Amino acid sequence: MTWFVYLAKARTTRYYTGISTDPLERLEEHNAREGSNFSKEQGPMKLVYYSKPFASKSEARKREAQIKDWTRVKKEKLIRGEWA
Repeated sequence: MTWFVYLAKARTTRYYTGISTDPLERLEEHNAREGSNFSKEQGPMKLVYYSKPFASKSEARKREAQIKDWTRVKKEKLIRGEWA
């Protein structure tokens, strides 16, 4: 199964970082208020980035954890394609 790391921007302009096998479907779930507490409180959200595919969930989780620790500026560089 292929996994992706994704970033979604909430109406409050905060970023949510998660993993999914289908980021677009997961975003629909977020916007239907099904899923994370973040999306229930901060939604609706817009998909602004998704990664290259990862071969395993554990690889995607490692990258997700890394991105979650980044500053807003670094996340925005990733979204614009200025950071690998």
